[in-house]
Amino acid sequence: MKPVRVGFIGAGGIATRHLGDLLTFEDVTVVALADPVVERASALAERCHGRVYADYAEMLDKETLDALYICVPPFAHGELELAALERDLPFFVEKPLAADYQTAATIAQRVAEQGLVTAVGYHWRYLDTTEEAQQLLAERPARLALGYWLDFTPPPAWWRREEQSGGQLVEQTTHIFDLARLLVGEVDEVYAVGGKLHRSHLPDADIYDATAVTLRFASGAVGTMASTCLLNWPHRIGLHLFCEGMAIELSEFEIMIDVGRGRPTRRAEGDPFVREDRAFIDAVQGKPNRIRASYGEALKTHRVTTAANQSAHERRVIELSGV
Repeated sequence: MKPVRVGFIGAGGIATRHLGDLLTFEDVTVVALADPVVERASALAERCHGRVYADYAEMLDKETLDALYICVPPFAHGELELAALERDLPFFVEKPLAADYQTAATIAQRVAEQGLVTAVGYHWRYLDTTEEAQQLLAERPARLALGYWLDFTPPPAWWRREEQSGGQLVEQTTHIFDLARLLVGEVDEVYAVGGKLHRSHLPDADIYDATAVTLRFASGAVGTMASTCLLNWPHRIGLHLFCEGMAIELSEFEIMIDVGRGRPTRRAEGDPFVREDRAFIDAVQGKPNRIRASYGEALKTHRVTTAANQSAHERRVIELSGV
């Protein structure tokens, strides 16, 4: 079988991570990278001997690709995915899908119509600890979910502008919302409140720097997601679930299962990024599709996070059942 020819749009930190994974796959060749900051793309190209473009459209026109990785900030999504769709080019896109909901919904409709292979970077779904939690919850469903993303403000200027990033709920805490959807079920109602503190060192920031989101799940379970970017370190990031006679605490790195006999903790094993990249490449090759977050599936999470933003702005409950 010929190697899968991959192109990248975006050459930042997360692209670097995926490129590193793909370089370990003998059946993949990264042939080209596009980034308006050509120096950044050139630095990655040295690792894979790929061609460099400042314009993604030129890359798509000149290169023969089998798959595309789209690793760009939230505000840049939209035309990139549509360009891939016009070429029937399977794509992997990093979360979030966009800064807003409608951009992503439009793309999702086209993806569904064309039946295109897609994947989204919700790598927590590929943790073996997540799999363990799923097995435990099959017998004792979660009734209460408490999620956290208590962290610092990332450096990029676009991150602290809601129009460009979607805010912390959409750009960061989306991982925890997605995990809650996977382990607890679909969300019927969202109510959120947010606060903004004037921060003299970030005078251009307009995102909520602290939010609390209450969720009602279709199963009848309830939950709260707390987020802040006011710290100077990652304090707590994860999801805590409470069932009949059992509590589960999940982070990106470990799982704790409490059944009243201490708090035994197990470290996650394996690399979820490698697993999600392998699943995407396999699907592109026509092998069994083991992608755990397709574009359509990810849109459901994106709907919840953007609805939370809407709720905070409009100060009302947003109904999602039937949407």
